[in-house]
Amino acid sequence: MDQQKLEKILNRIREGDVRVVSRLIRNLEDRIPEAKEVIKYIYPHTGQARVVGITGAPGAGKSTITDFLISSYRKQGKTVGVLAVDPTSPFTGGALLGDRVRMQDHAGDSGVFIRSLATRGALGGLSAAVEDAIHVLDVMGKDVIIIETVGTGQSEVDIMNNAHTIVVVLTPGMGDDVQTIKAGIMEIADIFVINKGDQPNAAKLFMDLMRALDMMQECPGGWKPPIVKLGTTANPIKYAEEIDELRKKIDEHLKFLEDKKIIEQREKRKARVQLINAIESQVLVPIIDSLEKDGTLQNMVEKIANKQVSAHEFAEEIKNMFCKKEQ
Repeated sequence: MDQQKLEKILNRIREGDVRVVSRLIRNLEDRIPEAKEVIKYIYPHTGQARVVGITGAPGAGKSTITDFLISSYRKQGKTVGVLAVDPTSPFTGGALLGDRVRMQDHAGDSGVFIRSLATRGALGGLSAAVEDAIHVLDVMGKDVIIIETVGTGQSEVDIMNNAHTIVVVLTPGMGDDVQTIKAGIMEIADIFVINKGDQPNAAKLFMDLMRALDMMQECPGGWKPPIVKLGTTANPIKYAEEIDELRKKIDEHLKFLEDKKIIEQREKRKARVQLINAIESQVLVPIIDSLEKDGTLQNMVEKIANKQVSAHEFAEEIKNMFCKKEQ
């Protein structure tokens, strides 16, 4: 792709052209080579947006919180991008839930861009295209980018490598008081939200969280994750006010990161993960595709399944096939 065409795409993204942005993100999901060329070209123009991750177990109310957060940020005059990472259908390969089904009220708002991404088997509850999609929305000029994850338990910690502020959503009565402590999500949360906090056991969940936080080592810079209680959408006006308080806590944390220079550490952590993922995409994925194309991979799988050869032996063989040894 020539520079003139890349410059035209960059300008269209900056102008907020929804069709161009949507097509680019779709091409990133489909691993179209030209899409990576665009990312390389627009990357120097990134770094302005603040990224907020919303994570937690399925059914915790993440989509509802995201929906109300969009409204809260829009009242502040902020533009918002949302990447809703949906589970992939094992039959069609597509996302099971659509963004416009859940957030229709914002569909006509030019200050909001919402896109669903399918996990397509990605670990950590995130789509492999999320990193690059964040860059696209950043260049698009979105002040805040919200990543709503699929909610896959322990592997959910992958969100920490993509967001500046991580909000962990819990609900009483779902076993969160035990599961959260065991899953290790305690360590990734910058803010805890107890959704449906007017239900039975909400007080117990709150106390369990407080005790767990007291036992944790001090967080970088001295930030102690606050616990925000939300009621239910049965009273939408009150719920919106509570979401406003959550948004203020998110803003507080982002300011804290900037004041303490911790945001630079998080950017370096993100950069390291992006590099590793890019190496995997550029090196490992083509090797696997090549082995799969000529039937070698399937042959190896069958031999491993039949206990004839170990996976480690084949891995060493593959390394010798594709990696040149230094002389």
